[in-house]
Amino acid sequence: MKNTLFLSLAIFLLTAVSLLAQNPQSEGRRAAQPPPISEHPLAPVEKDYIGYLFAYFLGNNTPQEAVHFAVSLDGFNYYALNDNRPVLNSRDISSTGGVRDPHILRREDGRGFYMVATDMTSRLGWDSNRAMVLLKSDDLVNWTSSVVNIQQKYEGQEELKRVWAPQTIYDKEAGKYLIYWSMKHGNGPDIIYYSYANDDFTDLATEPKQFFFPANGRSCIDGDIIFKDGLYYMFFKTEGHGNGIKLATTKSLTSGEWDEKEGYKQLTNDAVEGSSVFKMNNSDTYIFMYDVYGRGQFHFTKSTDLENFTRLDDEISMNFRPRHGSMIPLTRWELKRITDKWGKPEQLGELPNNPVLPGFHADPQILYSNLTEKYYIYSTTCGHPGWSGWYFTVYSSDDLKEWKFENVMLDLRAQVSWANANAWAPGIEEKMIDGKYKYFFYFSGHSLANNRKEIGVAVADHPLGPFTDSGQPIISRSPAGRGQQIDPAVFTDPVSGKSYIYWGNGYMAVAELNDDMLSVKEETIKDITPQGGTLRDYAYREGAYVFYRNGTYYFMWSVDDTGSPNYHVAYGTSDSPMGPIQVAKEPVVLIQDPSKEIYGPAHHSVIQKPGTDEWYAVYHRINKHFLERSKGPGFHREVCIDRMEFNEDGTIKRVVPTN
Repeated sequence: MKNTLFLSLAIFLLTAVSLLAQNPQSEGRRAAQPPPISEHPLAPVEKDYIGYLFAYFLGNNTPQEAVHFAVSLDGFNYYALNDNRPVLNSRDISSTGGVRDPHILRREDGRGFYMVATDMTSRLGWDSNRAMVLLKSDDLVNWTSSVVNIQQKYEGQEELKRVWAPQTIYDKEAGKYLIYWSMKHGNGPDIIYYSYANDDFTDLATEPKQFFFPANGRSCIDGDIIFKDGLYYMFFKTEGHGNGIKLATTKSLTSGEWDEKEGYKQLTNDAVEGSSVFKMNNSDTYIFMYDVYGRGQFHFTKSTDLENFTRLDDEISMNFRPRHGSMIPLTRWELKRITDKWGKPEQLGELPNNPVLPGFHADPQILYSNLTEKYYIYSTTCGHPGWSGWYFTVYSSDDLKEWKFENVMLDLRAQVSWANANAWAPGIEEKMIDGKYKYFFYFSGHSLANNRKEIGVAVADHPLGPFTDSGQPIISRSPAGRGQQIDPAVFTDPVSGKSYIYWGNGYMAVAELNDDMLSVKEETIKDITPQGGTLRDYAYREGAYVFYRNGTYYFMWSVDDTGSPNYHVAYGTSDSPMGPIQVAKEPVVLIQDPSKEIYGPAHHSVIQKPGTDEWYAVYHRINKHFLERSKGPGFHREVCIDRMEFNEDGTIKRVVPTN
C-alpha cells in the first residue's frame, strides 16, 4: 500500500496551503506568506507502525470496570501496562464510577486520539446506565473527558434503560466523527443509534437516530465497524437471540442501507460479544477478536476478506484476561511514550531505534546549532511519486534520539521565485557573520527559466527560520559537462575559516563560497570526482559530504541508484578541502544488511557530538515494504541514525546499520 490515508491528508493540507500563494511565474514577486504549515505536522504513515495498543476492561466488579492498556509488537503476544492496573481512574471520568467497553481511535489527521466508553458499573444492574464517556488525548498519556447523559440531554428518553458500547468512526462523506452505540427503551429491542460528535469531541452535536435496521427487527448491540475497499463492514452481536456475531456492510454509513450476511462469524459454539476488528500493520491480514464472556476467554481469528476467518488461539498469548476492548496501531514514538509513563513490560523486549523520523524523508542533513544547543535535521520530503516534493521540513532534538517536528521551513511554491518543484537534498550551514549566527540553507529545485535542476540558497537568523530565498540560483552549471546540479553540501574548514560547497549527480564538484555565503567564487569551481570503482564499491553517483577530523579531510559519497538496495556510502580522504581525493583501501562505510531487512542506506551526513570524539552517520534507507520497483523504492525512504567510529589510523570503521 503506497500511500496511507494519513499521508494523503497531510499532502492535501500542504497542497491547499501552497495554492494560496502567487504563481511563481508571475512578475517575479511572491504573495503574502501562507499560514505556517508547522500547525499541521505530518501524520504517521503505515510503515511507521511497529506495534499495537489494546484498550480493554477486566470484569464485572467495580474495580475492574476501568480502562486498561496492553501493548504488543507483533499483534499476537500482549503485555499489560501499569501491572494491569487502570490507566485512568473511572471515578474521575464517569458518572457511575465505572467504565466498560473502551473503544480507541486515532484521529483522521493523525494528530491525536479519541476514546469512548460505556459509563456503567454492573453492580447497579444491566439496565442502570444512561450515559457514555468521551475522551481525547494528544499523546495517549494525558486524557480529558466528558460525560454525555442521553436521558438528560435529549427529550423523549423517559423510557431509556441502557446506553451500551459506544464506538467512533470518521464519516468520510460528512467529514465528521460519528459515534454509534446501542440503546434499549422500555420493553423494546436494543437498537444501534448514531450521532455526530461536536468539533471538540466533548459532546454529541445531533439528535440520536437509528443507525442499523436489522431485517428481523430484533435486538443488536456491540457494533464494530472497519472500512475496506469502499465498504464499511459492521460486526454486531445479536442480543438475546443467538448471542453471536453477524456482519453487515454498507457504502454509506447513514444511508440505512445495509447488506446483512448469512450466518455467524465467531468460530465457537459459546456465547460471545464485544467483537473488534483491526488490520495488521503493513499487511493485508485483518484480526477479528471477540469476548467469550461465559468462559473468561478472548478469541482471535484472522481473515483477508473480512468474511472468512481462521482461528489463531494457539498463536496468541496475554498476561491478563481482557473483556470487551479495541486496538490501534502504534508508532515507535507512541510506544515509547506510553511505556515511559506506565512501565515497559520486560517480556516486550527492546524497542527499535530506527527510523528516527516519522513518515518518508530522504537525504538528511544534520546540524548542531551553537545558538540553540540543539540538533536539527533537514531533509527531502519523500513519499511523492517521481520525487516531486516541493517543500522541506525541519525536526529538532536535544539528544539525537527524540525528534520533534518543527515546521515546513521552505516551500518552493510559496517562497521561491525561480523554482517550484523537485525540492531535493538540502545542505545547511551555521556561520558567525558580524558577531551573529546566520543559517544558510542550500537546496536544489527545478528551475522555471531553464527547465533543469539548479541550486539555490535561503538564509535565516535561526535554525527554524524564517528562511528567505536569495532570489536566484547560485549554481546552474556542471564543470564536468554532465549530470544534474543537485545535492549541495557545505563545509566550513576549521583551519582556514573558508566555506566550500560540493554538489553534483554523476560528478562531484567543489567551489569556494564568497564571504556572504550567497554566491560562489566562479574561478574556484572544479570537478573532483573520485575516479574508478564499481557499483560494488566506490563508483561515484551523488550525495557528497565532507568533514574534518584530526588533520584529515574526509570526503564521502553515495554509490548506485537511490532506488537500489545496493545504494551505499563510500569515502576517501585528502589534505585539502578542494581535493584531490584518495579513495580509501576499504572504501565502503555503510551498506545494506538484508538479514535485518535494511536496504539502500546512503545519502547521508555526519555529526560530531560537541566536545567529544563521538560521531554519528545520519542517512536514509528504503523502507522494507517498498522494495519492489512497482512500489517506488526510490521515493519511499526513511531517516536513520547510527554510530560511526574510527580505527586508530583514522580510517572509518564499517557502520553497523540498526533497526
